[in-house]
Order: sequence, then structure tokens, then C-alpha cells
Amino acid sequence: MPSKQYQPAWDAVLALADGTIFRGTGFGADTEGAGEVVFTTSMTGYQEVCTDPSFRGQIVCMTYPLIGNYGVNHDDDQSRQPWIAGLIVREAADFPSNWRSSGTIHDYLANAGVPGIAGIDTRALTRHIRSVGDLRAVLIHNANNLSDEEIIARAQNAPLPGDRDVVGEVQGMEEVTFGDENDGPTVVVLDCGVKQNIIDSLTRRGARVRVLPYGTPYSRIAEIDPDGVIVSPGPGDPANLDDGLDVVRHLIEDRRPYFGICLGHQLLARAIGAETTKLKFGHRGGNQPVIDHRNGRVTMTAQNHSFQVTSDSIPEADGWKVALRNLNDGSVEGLTHAEIPVLSVQFHPESAPGPADNSVLFDEFVALISGKTTEGVGAGA
Repeated sequence: MPSKQYQPAWDAVLALADGTIFRGTGFGADTEGAGEVVFTTSMTGYQEVCTDPSFRGQIVCMTYPLIGNYGVNHDDDQSRQPWIAGLIVREAADFPSNWRSSGTIHDYLANAGVPGIAGIDTRALTRHIRSVGDLRAVLIHNANNLSDEEIIARAQNAPLPGDRDVVGEVQGMEEVTFGDENDGPTVVVLDCGVKQNIIDSLTRRGARVRVLPYGTPYSRIAEIDPDGVIVSPGPGDPANLDDGLDVVRHLIEDRRPYFGICLGHQLLARAIGAETTKLKFGHRGGNQPVIDHRNGRVTMTAQNHSFQVTSDSIPEADGWKVALRNLNDGSVEGLTHAEIPVLSVQFHPESAPGPADNSVLFDEFVALISGKTTEGVGAGA
């Protein structure tokens, strides 16, 4: 029985654009969330999920049945705020147990203005999404006085992340520097929605990191003259991001070491003439197997994306080829080039949450910068 402190005074509803309705108990902010309903298979890391900018505009269903059991704390945030439009769980823990915990998932979302719903069959919802694909949806608290027709109409009018400039909403607006002056490399990170653990993964390896907003002109990057450039993960449809493609093309032309992560991988593909398409229900979670064709190594990866690079659109005649593929569906997970110093991965090597199998890619990028290797993805795996 929930404690009185967390006993909500409302009933909540999740409605999908196809007319499917789930009713449950509200927690978090007493408000309405609208967006695209998706699911993630991450068993832990719910706070990192909430603060991953790539989830901007999405109502996220956690497939693991108990969420909030180890509480929340400031250190686990991956960005300046939660970005999800809503959170769907089977059970929200009222009394977390962890020495690092400073609060509950209920209070955390309430303070961030994010609604949640608990008590629904998240397995049934996930199976439905896998059947019909990601859908527009609404999550409404205090919904008892609304008819099903009105709720479904709201769901059908919910915005999708691709309908607006979600990268512009999540990116930082100013240049920020991390790391001390030292003999290590200077790395520029173009912020499409960068996660803190990407920055930490670089500074732990001695890099000085300059984070610039996406859309920063190449002239500014050339002025800094970094040893390498990372284009970060981020939300939305890569086909909507034309402004930064010239920057990526300049980086390729100048043979400046480049590491594209998730959205950065998709933008590299678009810059070389490849196409991107939307997946039926995306890849989200920490259990996606990926094979590196360069060395036969298989790793478990953390992923969070709705779009993929179309395999047959990659300009192999220009020296580009698929280096990594998803073993579940064969989708492209990384590109490489025989001569250009490029790393490109669709997944999240920084994890947070998820397995750390691919943290070695940051070592490879540093090696690429130092000239210790001229090969692309998988050189040191």
C-alpha cells in the first residue's frame, strides 16, 4: 500500500493515437505530457534515462517492472534537467533503499514538471508498440472527467520530436570548457544534446573538452584548432538537421579526427550522401548486440535512437563502408573509411546507463588523435 505521502489524489490515463488506452495511478508532476510513446529495456539507470536529451519529446515506458527502488541523486544526472515528456512504470517505489539516495522518483519528476503513470501493464504496452510502432500519445493526470473520445483526440494531436527543433531545445547555448590545461588533446564537442558521461570519458583520458552548440560555424572550430571533434547524440530526425552538415563536410575534407556518436553518426552519413530512415520502434536499452566486422568482436551496447542509416545508400565507391552491424536486425551501427580518421557509432559508448563494453572507443579516438592509428572503428578492440 503506498504511503500517505505519495498517495495521489488523481487517476491517470495513457492514451495512444490508435485509440488504445491504459489507466493507472499518477505520480510525479500533476500535469499533462504529450509526445511519442517509446519503450526502453534498461533495467537500471532510470535517472540517466530521464536526463538523456535524446528522449526529448518522448513518453518513455520502462520495461523493468520496479522503478525508483534505489532513489535519485544529483550525481547521476546526465544533463541539466529531465527531458522526457512522461514516464510509464509498472510500479514506482515509494521507499528507495540506497546510501546515495537523496529523494524519490516521485519527487524528482514532480520538481521537474514531468508526469508519470504507474500500475499499468508495461509488458502489454511494450508488445503493442512492437506490433504497431512508436505512436503519438498523451499522459494525463486528473482524467476522470474526460471522455475516451477527448483523450484519444488529444493523443492524435500530440507532437512528435520530428515536428520541431528538439536539438535547439536541449543544446547548450554557450561555449563551455571542461578539463585543465595540460599536455593532453583538445577536443571540441558539438552539442546536439551531449551527455555528461561523454565529457567525463574524455577528461578521464586527459583531454581538454570545449563544448560548442550545434550550428557553430566551422570558422569557429578552425579558430580553436582542436585535435579532434565529436558530434554528440541528440533527439529528433537527422533529416531535419541541414545547418551543421557543412561543418561535418569540412571536418572530413580537412582530415580532422572525427567521432560521431548516435546522431553524430547519422549526420556523418548524411554529409557523405547517405540517407536515414525511421525504425518501427527504435533501439532503446542496454542489451543490443553489435558485431564489428573488422575484428569479429561482438559487444553489448547501450542505445537510444529512432532512426538508422540506410545501408544501401552508403557511398562505398568513395571508400566508405559499414564497420558495425546490429545482430538483431542487421541495421548499420558504425561507418569507417580506409584513409580518413573517422570513428562513427550508432550506439552510446559512454553508457550511463548500460554496459561499458565499448568505452574502449574513447581510447581509440585518443589514439586516432595522437596518430598512433590511422584506422577507423575497431582498430584497438
